[in-house]
Amino acid sequence: MLAQKQRDELHHAIADYLNSCGYQEALEAFRRATDLGDSESDHKYNGLLEKKWTSIVRLQKKNMELESKLQELEREVRHGAPTREQRKPEDWVPRGPELHCLTGHRASVLRVIFHPKYSILASASEDATIKIWDYESGEYERTLKGHTDTVQDISFDATGDRLASCSADMSIKLWDMTTYACIRTLYGHDHNVSCVVFMPSGDHLMSSSRDKTIKMWEVASGHCVKTITGHADWVRKIALTTDGKLVASCSNDQTVRVFMVETRECKVEFHGHEHVVECLAWAPLSSSAHILEAAGADNKASRTGPFLLSGGRDKMLRLWDVGAGTCLFVLSGHDNWVRGVVFHPYGKYIVSASDDKSIRIWDIKNKRCHKTLDAHDHFCTTVDFHRSNPYVITGSVDQSVKVWECR
Repeated sequence: MLAQKQRDELHHAIADYLNSCGYQEALEAFRRATDLGDSESDHKYNGLLEKKWTSIVRLQKKNMELESKLQELEREVRHGAPTREQRKPEDWVPRGPELHCLTGHRASVLRVIFHPKYSILASASEDATIKIWDYESGEYERTLKGHTDTVQDISFDATGDRLASCSADMSIKLWDMTTYACIRTLYGHDHNVSCVVFMPSGDHLMSSSRDKTIKMWEVASGHCVKTITGHADWVRKIALTTDGKLVASCSNDQTVRVFMVETRECKVEFHGHEHVVECLAWAPLSSSAHILEAAGADNKASRTGPFLLSGGRDKMLRLWDVGAGTCLFVLSGHDNWVRGVVFHPYGKYIVSASDDKSIRIWDIKNKRCHKTLDAHDHFCTTVDFHRSNPYVITGSVDQSVKVWECR
């Protein structure tokens, strides 16, 4: 039951609503029935009923979201999942809600990566900047400015002393992570530079571009020392093996290719995706046993790897055996483009980011989606998993970077 003061407020709000809508006959009848009289409504009641109504709808939606999260947490409690003490590090996966939501970019975030040593991450955005954040505290550190167009990709070298960035302004920049100064700008691509990655030694880096080429650059001089061709369209992403001998690439031409870096020859070409291939990642050695079990018992001896994962606009993830030149299996579940993929450092899981606004954790051995997190309010464009600490980071078209704790 409403108190007298609440009842009077409701009556005045209803009278104001009827008056604003022009329902004069109903208003007069309502006033007579409630003894409000014919006096004009107080200004404080203007639009009050509509405000209350929309507030209730918002609260109902929030309540449903909280109930859904509570049910998920209750399920995790029953299965012993939520605490680290009950799980081994190889079983840790990101769990909501996010630890930090980092805001500051003025446009879509296209790439997020962890620093190999320090508790910082870097994010690249369509606003032409790179931002540095502390992922443990959630504090903003610094902004790197120099590019004149969208920063498409970023990469730390193995020491973390240098950061490479590439942009739609057709340049690659090298940054000193001690002084945060741009120490060199590399030119040579004829179109948007979409991906950049350091060689394991750190003395060279490789890049891919919309000009359909992959280039190798000498870090010390900034000279292009090698150009690899073969794709018929925009080369979206490249990934190097840990020994730096093979470079994998994916493209708008819907293929995944693996080139031998030394000779520039195409070792294998994969067809299977039915749309643009957006992302790829080499499987770590820790994943090999899980991949072989998922692929089945037949011809295990001939499946020597290395293994490569790709994701594309056909909403699929595909796992390839580069040695055998075959697709081992397909993971299906996302409702929109797959934009980023990364392996769990212990090899048991794959984490993927998608334009369906979610990240999904895939159990490799069982070839199924282990968990889905509604990560962002808009397309989820990028994901990274820390190599040694229990954190995952994501970036989105909603201009935010989120830090997820694993347990």
